[in-house]
Amino acid sequence: MRHDDRLSGIETFFGENDVIVSKTNLKGVITYANRTFLTVSGYDEAEVIGQPHNLIRHPQMPRCVFKMLWETLQAGREIFAYVVNRTKQGHHYWVLAHVTPSFDANHAIVGYHSNRRVPDRAPLEGIIIPLYRRLTDCEQQAAGPKEGLQASGELLRKYLEEKGVRYDQFIFSL
Repeated sequence: MRHDDRLSGIETFFGENDVIVSKTNLKGVITYANRTFLTVSGYDEAEVIGQPHNLIRHPQMPRCVFKMLWETLQAGREIFAYVVNRTKQGHHYWVLAHVTPSFDANHAIVGYHSNRRVPDRAPLEGIIIPLYRRLTDCEQQAAGPKEGLQASGELLRKYLEEKGVRYDQFIFSL
C-alpha cells in the first residue's frame, strides 16, 4: 500500500493518557494496531494490518535512529526513542516510543511490541527536534543513502560520546 507522500506541516496531538499500541512480526509488518493508533494515524484497521510499519514513517525521522532501534531489538533488548510519525493525511505527530521484542516459550524473538505516549514538549522542542534536524540534514547532504546513514550515525555517536552517555541514558536524562 502506498501512502500519500505529501507533508502538510500540521502537527497532530493525542491525549496525555492515551497510549498508541502496535505489534509487528519479525519483518516489521503490522499484526495489531489499537484504536488510538488508528485514530491518530488516520488509517482504518484494514489499511494497516499486513502492511509494513514504515507506512507511518516520516521522512524527517533520522534513519540512523531507526537503524539503532532495529539493532537493539534484534539483539533482544528494549529501547525508548523519540519518534516523529506521519499520518495518512500527511500531518505529523511526535511520540516517546517504548519498543520491545516479543518472545516465544523458547526465548526466540517472534515479533515486536510498541507502546507510544505523548512526549514531554520541553526536551522535544529544545533538544530532540534540533538534533533530528541535524541528523536528517547530514543524511540528505551525503552522496547517497548508504553514506548518509553512515554519516548521521557517526554524528549521533559523537553527540552521545560528548555527553558521556549511551542512547538509553540520553533519552532518560531528558
